[in-house]
Amino acid sequence: MNRQTPQSDNNQRYFTIWRWHFYAGMFVAPFLIILACTGLGMILMSNTLGRDNDRLTVPTSESMVQAPVATQAKNALGTLPDSTLIKYIAPRESDTVALFQVVSEGHDNMVAVNPYTAEIVKSIPTNSNLYNTFDDIHSDLLLGRVGDYIQETTASLTILMILTGWYLWWKKRKSVKAMLIPNDNTTLKKKRSFFRTIHGTLGSWISIVLLFFCISGMAWAGIWGERVVQAWSQFPAGKWGVAPIPLSIDHSQHHVGMDMDNADAAPHVHGATPAIVPTHGDALNTGSTKDVPWVLELTPMPVSGTTMGENGIAPNIPIMIDTVDRFVREIGFEGRYQMNLPQGATGVWTISQDSMSYDMKSPTADRTVHIDRYSGNVLADIRFDDYNAFGKFMAAGAAIHMGTLGLWSVLANVLFCLSVIAICVSGYIMWWQRRPRGIDEMIGLNPPARHLNLSVWWPFAIPLLVVAVIFPTAIIAIVAIALLDFLVISRVDFLRKLLK
Repeated sequence: MNRQTPQSDNNQRYFTIWRWHFYAGMFVAPFLIILACTGLGMILMSNTLGRDNDRLTVPTSESMVQAPVATQAKNALGTLPDSTLIKYIAPRESDTVALFQVVSEGHDNMVAVNPYTAEIVKSIPTNSNLYNTFDDIHSDLLLGRVGDYIQETTASLTILMILTGWYLWWKKRKSVKAMLIPNDNTTLKKKRSFFRTIHGTLGSWISIVLLFFCISGMAWAGIWGERVVQAWSQFPAGKWGVAPIPLSIDHSQHHVGMDMDNADAAPHVHGATPAIVPTHGDALNTGSTKDVPWVLELTPMPVSGTTMGENGIAPNIPIMIDTVDRFVREIGFEGRYQMNLPQGATGVWTISQDSMSYDMKSPTADRTVHIDRYSGNVLADIRFDDYNAFGKFMAAGAAIHMGTLGLWSVLANVLFCLSVIAICVSGYIMWWQRRPRGIDEMIGLNPPARHLNLSVWWPFAIPLLVVAVIFPTAIIAIVAIALLDFLVISRVDFLRKLLK
């Protein structure tokens, strides 16, 4: 059988990088298809029903006035026995429902309420709709930490695949213009040339966006995101004095709580600093759903019962859900916002509005306010301008990644997801078309330049390894595959024939 041999160093380098690109693509393509399909699902659900049915509509007229939030909350609490109110989400529009998260033993429900009549419209378990199913698959394949690691490895290796893909397409086209707008008369005549053009051209067009999506997505992941980037990018909490020793509280000027508040409010708070101060993510995220801006997720929460804060609710006004709602409207919150009620003796009122939670379109309007449950003082008022550089990148990145910037970003995300699927499918079609026709040759992966011993091109390999080291799961995967190849695959004939 005739076997192709490299005719020059350039051919050797091309085949080497092609083989790297091939192996990376064979691993990541199935997961990229899953990410693209679930991304499409989330875009569809968030723009139709909403994450928690928050887009359900109710009849309205100009003469109708919204019922007190406390009345709406009381009816929501009545859907579960001995329940506690965790969160209130204000209506998105004048004709949409208000949402209340209520929990009792063994139950955690999101209750949609007509804000005018206070009637229950719908009640479902929190994070139980189709959006959250897509979100769970998108983030960890329903496999928890293992799935999170797989998805992070997929994104890491995709970055390496993009770099090798640029090289391969550049060698074929020799100019950026030809990479983006190929002029190939053989394209329509040869099937493989057609799919190669689709693969390379689409890849060139969306590669920068895909690179951006990989980095912004990995910033949420458990290793590169949580342990490397988020760890040093978190918002400094010292401005509100995290975990101070609570002071005695005089309630002669403030009524604490609300008419239907089941939180464990204490009339006086004494004693030592709490042993554990929860982070924003621990206190405010619901299950696997990310409700907290990235830069705040690992930042410790402030606590109630201190001398911190100022410019809050007036001392002669009782601190109840309706007065807090009125206050946050006065300080600039409009439309849909989220109010997390204080839980426990040192819990705080947290009011937030950000594009990542689909509250509004612009990430530059992000705002999180913490209010002391006893004094009514504003402990922190955090806005987009207060984020560090990477926090701003992630706020904007999440909006682009999730398509929350308006109709144009929804359509752009749909087109991007379809392009990713097309690139993956065209890659598999090219692989299938290139397979040898002999019976023996049909077995295995049949990588490019099969049967050739290709040496490592270190001038290109070293930069790739440097990039891999930046993203820990990539270098772990490369080392693991190298050890597997050396210890097992190269020593077992069947595996060597299957994979090489």
